[in-house]
Amino acid sequence: MSVHVVATAGHVDHGKSTLVRALTGMEPDRWEEERRRGLTIDLGYAWTTLPSGRDVAFVDVPGHERFLGNMLAGLGPAPVVCFVVAVDEGWQAQSADHRDAVAALGIERGVVVLTRADRAPGRAEEVLAQVRAELAGTGLRDAPAVTVSALEGTGLDELRAALDDVLARAPAPAGGRLRLWVDRSFTITGSGTVVTGTLTAGTLRQDDRLELLGSGGARPVAVRGLHSRNRPATSLEPHARVAVNLRGVPADDVHRGDALVTPGAWPVTDVLDVRRTTGSAFPLVAEHLVVHAGTAAVPARLSPFDDDHARLALDRPLPLVLGDRVVLRDPGSRSVLGGALVLDADPPALRRRGDRARRAARLAGLDAGGDVRAEVARRGAVPAERLHRLGLLPAADAAAPAGVRAVGGWWVHAPVLDDWQERLRTAVEELHARDPLAAGLSRGAARDLLALPDAALVDPVVRGAGLAQEGGHIRSPQHRGGLGAHEPAVRRLEHRLAAEPFRAPEAEDLTALRLGVRELAAAERVGRLLRIGEGVVLLPTAPALAMRELARLPQPFTTSQARQALGTTRRVAIPLLEHLDARGWTRRLDAGHRTVAR
Repeated sequence: MSVHVVATAGHVDHGKSTLVRALTGMEPDRWEEERRRGLTIDLGYAWTTLPSGRDVAFVDVPGHERFLGNMLAGLGPAPVVCFVVAVDEGWQAQSADHRDAVAALGIERGVVVLTRADRAPGRAEEVLAQVRAELAGTGLRDAPAVTVSALEGTGLDELRAALDDVLARAPAPAGGRLRLWVDRSFTITGSGTVVTGTLTAGTLRQDDRLELLGSGGARPVAVRGLHSRNRPATSLEPHARVAVNLRGVPADDVHRGDALVTPGAWPVTDVLDVRRTTGSAFPLVAEHLVVHAGTAAVPARLSPFDDDHARLALDRPLPLVLGDRVVLRDPGSRSVLGGALVLDADPPALRRRGDRARRAARLAGLDAGGDVRAEVARRGAVPAERLHRLGLLPAADAAAPAGVRAVGGWWVHAPVLDDWQERLRTAVEELHARDPLAAGLSRGAARDLLALPDAALVDPVVRGAGLAQEGGHIRSPQHRGGLGAHEPAVRRLEHRLAAEPFRAPEAEDLTALRLGVRELAAAERVGRLLRIGEGVVLLPTAPALAMRELARLPQPFTTSQARQALGTTRRVAIPLLEHLDARGWTRRLDAGHRTVAR
């Protein structure tokens, strides 16, 4: 189900709620106090169907300066606005506040509505000229304008047609990961917790399992049911007004400014680097302010880099990404300071002298769409999925740009990958030269040496370096190892075994030859000896020689018969037979009998 959402904006008492009521036949003011005073205090909601059949939901925001926070919560997630100015009063103080909010949020689609035309006949053209001048620096500078009288009903059809046209030209809503900023939470008897909001991204479905992000952190919730415009739904798409019946959380634990999101799909950050989009230049020194994002209003500390770029440290984390808009407000006043664009939701720490100046220069030259190559270069290596979550990639499987190598699920800066490979080659070659008996560099040592962020990167780095792996060790393909000073001892052992192939040396024999576990492993690695079982050392030809003797026995044969045929002891015969079983050369029939496999 797809529904378009339109927010109202404009000075207090310029007829926003009356206009919505005339268009929809519904009362947007939810509180008795609002209806009694004729003053919108909190967000109101109403809906209708336009002549084209297009469904539209209105978010009616308060105009009074005391309720600026509520107004921003309504405008924040809305993609289209009806900017209302009364003909009999013209542009007013809160008109400017709402204009600044629209500009700060980057809203570029809407309709200018000149209301109460019946109170000041003949003034519409003059007021429109004033409005055009005031909106000249915003996305609404060329918005269509309609003059109406909600009381007399004049101009409403033209307004519906203008809205239809604007909504028809609106871009397709964002799919993919879901983000719903919560603007209300309450309990319905028999249903439990219900939250409402404007769906800005993703498709919401009944039975979805989501994360609720709030001041208490993240908690899993399930979608028990969905409603839009008081009708049940099985799925809803942006930019619908939605009511979500949640399972797994009490209503008192959900607040305006919380967000429902696809689990694990959004970065949650409390530090942002931003670019000023509207308002005066950033101050010369750090200051405290309120950041509005979606429906959230969060205290923050703004630390400027220059006139146009700053770092925001939020009091609590929010699910924000590259390209998101935030509104900055002075907590001591009721006016909008300006707007900012998120350039980095995962900025680097600033610890060294000169870091701030370098960061300012970097941000000043950064495209608003981000620079994924530069971000990979800054990190050295980063999971592609992380880049996608930050808004730097359209999809985690996107093609890597020049200078970046896709290594498994990671994107690695090419010079970093080259450095890893060269350092690993050097370390392995030095180990071979220093210790010819060594099996190679262990995988754990390689990861520690290169400070790899993930063990999964070891294999591709080894391959890229042209190295080989065997038994959990990394070595040069040309290096089979040497025996050094132990060569004579191994040669003596080979001579002895050549004469009696199945008479494995005892532990004291090996000690006398000064052949320990390490030396025997090196000899086995170069194909000189074979170790089977616990401390049994033979020549590599022993299994084939044993098979020749066992094939001459009546089949099946016992362990004792095999031992006698081979002229050896049980210490050697049992592990040798088990070795042959493992190769599939012999087959064990029961506890006492085997047969040669045919």
